Amino acid sequence: MNYPDWNETRESMWAAERNFPMIDEETPTFMAQPHAKNKQDLKGADVVVIGSPYVSSSSDEWAGIAKEHWLAAPKRVRQQSIRYQSGYVQDFRLNVFDHLKLVDYGDAEIPPEANVGKLDPELILQAQSAVESKVNDALDVGALPIVVGQNSPCSSYAIAKCVAEHTDGDVGIVSLDTHWDIFRECPQTNDPRIAGGFCWLYKTIEFHENIHARNLVEIGPRGMLEAPDVVEELLNRGANFYSGWDVRQQGIEAVCKGLDHAYNGTSAIYGHFDMDVLGGAGPAPGDILGELAEPIGMTDYECIRIAHELGLRGVNGFSFICIPPGSPVMYRVIVYIVMYLLAGKAMRRRRLS
Repeated sequence: MNYPDWNETRESMWAAERNFPMIDEETPTFMAQPHAKNKQDLKGADVVVIGSPYVSSSSDEWAGIAKEHWLAAPKRVRQQSIRYQSGYVQDFRLNVFDHLKLVDYGDAEIPPEANVGKLDPELILQAQSAVESKVNDALDVGALPIVVGQNSPCSSYAIAKCVAEHTDGDVGIVSLDTHWDIFRECPQTNDPRIAGGFCWLYKTIEFHENIHARNLVEIGPRGMLEAPDVVEELLNRGANFYSGWDVRQQGIEAVCKGLDHAYNGTSAIYGHFDMDVLGGAGPAPGDILGELAEPIGMTDYECIRIAHELGLRGVNGFSFICIPPGSPVMYRVIVYIVMYLLAGKAMRRRRLS
């Protein structure tokens, strides 16, 4: 993985003359926005960015790639974001930050030992709780939490849980992924409490009475990886499924219209983007994803378009996992997804005001 070091990024043509807040000596804030150091600093925020550096692997690798590269995602996404001089999205003639206040709440205080050695359910739950603490802080002030991480439960289930617990009515889910993540139990721990990377979506529906399969829109899985019984179970329970093949056949605008299923009868929405959904269809080779890449991936535009649609319609919690490691342009895709989502959110606010 030949990712540039911070000095190289800092001295690049887009960043060399700029000043921006720093979280630590190698980590600027997302889009050079204010650094919120405590809950009081969240006052007035519309959007709160949170890092969640957690990888569910008992070895030094995850999916055939060194763990250190997965863990670096929150830092590297922030590093790539500072190349952009403002929140002006020229596609929409809109400066996002004229309409929305974004703050960077730093990384969740995940115990370092949770990322080392054997997967310990108690440490996993502690790591999950650390993310929940920051997400709940954001939700408490009425802001949209956006979590940048790598594995569940810390960067998917933890956010869905917080949204569910903050919502009186039902919660819809829009999930982009190559895999359904619907094992009935976590195979890495065999602990029924753990909504891990293989099972988080199934566990989310199991654990929360206000999250139903009928309000799930699952986009991107494809091919021959899944066990048919669990997929068919969720489809029979009303889940709405657009495979990678469907996205190509029907077109992205039809898929965006299909998000209706997540919104019908619900009071809140959780958006989950597992970026292995790109496979090799993004701006970098699929092989950087190791074992996670599959053919018929979604394009970067398709992912960004869905994020924008979520912003236009309204979304209450949002997160990333499995961000392709090592490629600067892939981290920029994450920045685009966030900013085009927020452009939609700003347009929605302007329309409703």
